[in-house]
Amino acid sequence: MRYIELFAGIGGFRNAADHLSLDTDRQFECVAFSEIDHHAKTTYSANYNIADEVQMNDIINFTDDKENIRKLPDFNLLLGGFPCQAFSLLGKQLGLEDERGKILFSIHEILKGKQPEFVVLENVRNIINHDKGKTLELIINFFKEHEYKYVNYVVLDTQSFGLPQRRSRIFFVCSKKEIEIELTEEAIVNNFNNIDYHSLNTYTNVLDILERETNQKYYLSEKIKHTILDGGSKNFWSKSQIDLDIARTLTATMVKMHRACQDNYYSDDYILNGQSHKETAKEVLFKKPVRRLTPPEALKLQGFDQPFFDNAIAAGVSEHQLYKQAGNALSVNTGYALLHYLFVRLRIQD
Repeated sequence: MRYIELFAGIGGFRNAADHLSLDTDRQFECVAFSEIDHHAKTTYSANYNIADEVQMNDIINFTDDKENIRKLPDFNLLLGGFPCQAFSLLGKQLGLEDERGKILFSIHEILKGKQPEFVVLENVRNIINHDKGKTLELIINFFKEHEYKYVNYVVLDTQSFGLPQRRSRIFFVCSKKEIEIELTEEAIVNNFNNIDYHSLNTYTNVLDILERETNQKYYLSEKIKHTILDGGSKNFWSKSQIDLDIARTLTATMVKMHRACQDNYYSDDYILNGQSHKETAKEVLFKKPVRRLTPPEALKLQGFDQPFFDNAIAAGVSEHQLYKQAGNALSVNTGYALLHYLFVRLRIQD
């Protein structure tokens, strides 16, 4: 199965495909990828063998030249995340003049020029309700207009696949041929749980990931702790909790450290003794050592391993950027579960 990865980030889909190639008789080969962020591309290049692949970089500039598309190696499968804003502009008179509209047109050019048999794309769950459902309808119609006979979607949560993080994402699955499949979260989870062997990293809860000893720079100072542990004000208040067994959704802005109702923080009592302070009064927590996630821990919550972090650091990527990349990434195990269900369990390509 030859594929390209668009808006690749640090290669969540690619990492999943590599595991599948290792674990099963289904072999996945990446022939091209696009990523515009320099730091993400450095992490990507440090962890995958991209020597013989087409590096599309800025997808808009790449597809502006039809010759670039013609020279792309043939592929069966298009994988990637995509900016939902591009699709929300469909139907607006000036939509394709917008930079995001140009991204949409780039996808159109690739689908038209190479006509991959399958498309699997990921986005945030909220796209279902965006613009009262109109954006979702536009996305489905977009692929139908490109002669995909099967267009469907499923919402998957990272915590269902051996990664202790609440992270619901929508996945679109498109096929050029008519297929009849059960594309539900239950079916995909059941298949994942019944896999005899896989090479993925899995964890029961966050304690399996947290390092017992780490640098003091990750600990909250007395000054910032009062802000982090606060629930907010009367205009915006949300319950702040630390020491969650299943982490909150990682965000690309976690490097800035939001309040504990938005980000993930852990006490030494929890890390060393398993004593959770989830319901402890903040006045007590002010006197306790509390820290944020480290970049390797954040990456592990997305299914990436320690060598992945080490390779990125060796390539000169900063921890600041790795926090951002972890927050933006597709969870490896979730991508694996979906691809395994489609191409190993159901063999929709046969």
